[in-house]
Amino acid sequence: MGAHNSRKLPWPCPYWQRAVNVTPLEFQLVDQVAARVHYFRFIAVLIALATANTSAAFVGSGACRDCHSQEYENWQGSHHDLAMQLPSADTVLGDFNNARFVYNGITSTFYRDGDKFMVRTDGESGALENFEVAYVFGVYPLQQYLLPLSRGRLQALNIAWDARPKAAGGQRWYHLYPEENIVADDPLHWTGPYHNWNTRCAECHSTNVVKNYNAITASFTTTFDEIDVGCESCHGPGEQHIELVTADKLDGAANGGFPTDLSQRGSWAFQGDDPIARRTQPLDSDAQIDNCARCHSRRGTLGDYHYGADLLDTHRLSLPQTPLYHPDGQILDEVYVYGSFVQSKMHMAGVVCSNCHEPHSMQLRLPDNAVCSQCHAPATYDTPAHHHHPVTSSGALCANCHMPETTYMGVDPRRDHSMRVPRPDLSMVIGVPNACNQCHQEEDANWSLAALREWGVRFRDTATHPARAFHSFESGDDRAIPKLAEIAADTNSPPIWRATAMEALGRVGGRDAMQTVATILYDDDPLIRTSTVRSLAFLPPPQRLQLLTPLLDDPITAVRLEVAVALAPVPLEQIAPAQANQLAALFAEYERIMGMHADMPSVLMQLGIFRLARGNPVGAEKAYRDAIALNYQLIPAYLNLADLLRREEREDEARGLLKKALQVAPDNGAALHALGLLETRSGDETLALEYLRRAAAVETTGTRHRFVYAIALHDLGQPGKAIEQLQALLRASPNNQEVLLALANYSAAQGQRDRARGYVQQLIKLSPGNPNYQQLYQQLTQ
Repeated sequence: MGAHNSRKLPWPCPYWQRAVNVTPLEFQLVDQVAARVHYFRFIAVLIALATANTSAAFVGSGACRDCHSQEYENWQGSHHDLAMQLPSADTVLGDFNNARFVYNGITSTFYRDGDKFMVRTDGESGALENFEVAYVFGVYPLQQYLLPLSRGRLQALNIAWDARPKAAGGQRWYHLYPEENIVADDPLHWTGPYHNWNTRCAECHSTNVVKNYNAITASFTTTFDEIDVGCESCHGPGEQHIELVTADKLDGAANGGFPTDLSQRGSWAFQGDDPIARRTQPLDSDAQIDNCARCHSRRGTLGDYHYGADLLDTHRLSLPQTPLYHPDGQILDEVYVYGSFVQSKMHMAGVVCSNCHEPHSMQLRLPDNAVCSQCHAPATYDTPAHHHHPVTSSGALCANCHMPETTYMGVDPRRDHSMRVPRPDLSMVIGVPNACNQCHQEEDANWSLAALREWGVRFRDTATHPARAFHSFESGDDRAIPKLAEIAADTNSPPIWRATAMEALGRVGGRDAMQTVATILYDDDPLIRTSTVRSLAFLPPPQRLQLLTPLLDDPITAVRLEVAVALAPVPLEQIAPAQANQLAALFAEYERIMGMHADMPSVLMQLGIFRLARGNPVGAEKAYRDAIALNYQLIPAYLNLADLLRREEREDEARGLLKKALQVAPDNGAALHALGLLETRSGDETLALEYLRRAAAVETTGTRHRFVYAIALHDLGQPGKAIEQLQALLRASPNNQEVLLALANYSAAQGQRDRARGYVQQLIKLSPGNPNYQQLYQQLTQ
């Protein structure tokens, strides 16, 4: 079920935004707005027409067998076919012959009771209980087992059967968290929210799943039409198709009577001496990859699924950001392929999933390098002159160099589908992995780079590679901002990178962010629109409202929901009634969709943020507390709730809550930082500095905690230590203008005018057009 080996959660606490005074460039967008309003309404009509037949009934994969016998045969025994099954002697792979497994002192027993497959293990209370296996889940390399709990819940036991051959280390019971002590009250325990089948697994292991969560009773009445991933999981309901076939009216019927057409494989041909094949006709639809991405991506679910709709109409996609990806976009956490693939040159050239994978069997269309040779001429690429390895070695396999593996859940290697060139030069400067050293682990990146140079490979963009900008930005180096603006506006860059760059710009605001917003806010790509809307938090609500009015009825759900979040602070009583009604309907849609997933702690936290922005602190407090009740390790919920309590002058409650957060995560920098600020306001300077010092000491990304600690040292009477802290921070984050300005001011106050002028000269070099820096320099030279 894709359980995570990390406690990193997909919905981080929102970044605090710096207030920035910007020229209102948004007024330049007025001419664009009118045109885009008509465009989006037109698209909405097209989507409504395209998905109008999704009310047809599901008929089951068996109805497809007679006419589509080869596809049906390919599907039989595939991972889709075996995604979920009823337990039987044929489907259960694990050892239920009174096998025992010991984990952290608890002995679980797997046994048979007649035809039933039983597990005796620690339940919700921590005591040993007997559970009957309700379903078999997955097949290889791990098979999990679904056990029933109260309120309609099915839970995936996190003791799985390792189905690999014994020679490969398999044929054993295996705990998904072998290095941790997961006990009954831990959210990662099999009875917890992150192993709940209804929410976390069902959509991608069965056909036409309807979760049916009741937030009042915290219960499920989940249903599905077919137990496994059948034909209609991808193609949509088949009733209309069957009716057309029966009536001999299939010819000319749109999509053959299905809600969508998935046949985007296309035809490819080599042109002249070009060793890479090209599409003979441009790809005109993302229907196939969006369909696959419904499950093969790191995403959140938005409402009900609509066959044929854009991925973002039903899901919210995770971008290549920390902690899910490395700065260059290589996979780090388990991200399920799509977010990597859409970074690739293959995607930009029109490659779709079925060009490489037979979609019914899920196998590669051809073995090893032959699948690549469909489009990459083997005389050029499948030769030692290209790969520089012995022909029969693992280094001669295209995938080992261009799609290196990362192992998840301890036993499941998955390939990076961004299909990139190994870059040991980037490994040396920003620490990202490279395929060369993933094989040659005894060597370092310098060795790999030297080997590539011997082969004649030269990297001329090491200093300007986009990954450098993302890495520098995360390190607090503002020099990366122009490069990020360039990436966001570059129509030749993959949209997922443009969206990621735009969100980074939104975190700092300013002219670069505003100018980029003016370029891409109404882009045709919904991912770019979604992220650009999300980036507007640096603007005051009235300016957001003016910019986002054309997107209030955007045809894509993810865009609309981000608009709802961005405009949540707008007082409805202060705007025109018609617009207020439109906004009220949008806010209601947000509450409705998020409420469908109120069994997820991260969603409850988002609801809390939204409700507080809407002026509903009572509703926000309930959402935060409900999130913590589901996952007591969700530190961002503690932080947001503590801030709410502080605003209401309930500082003792806030302090107690933050201390509980530290009991859960003693070295959590954000909690330490929040406590330091709270104690600063309360007047306990000694305790405040200690909390802020600890927060600064554990900060590894960004500079905020270290910077605030330095400011606190200065304001609380320790200017010398403040300067030392800022100088250390400047070494870690060169050319950080915020740090340089503080150093200039503090050094001048200490009588160190020459040093202060040096800092200001650096500021002028970084931002030559800033009159404030020029004025400060003149003051220091008088």
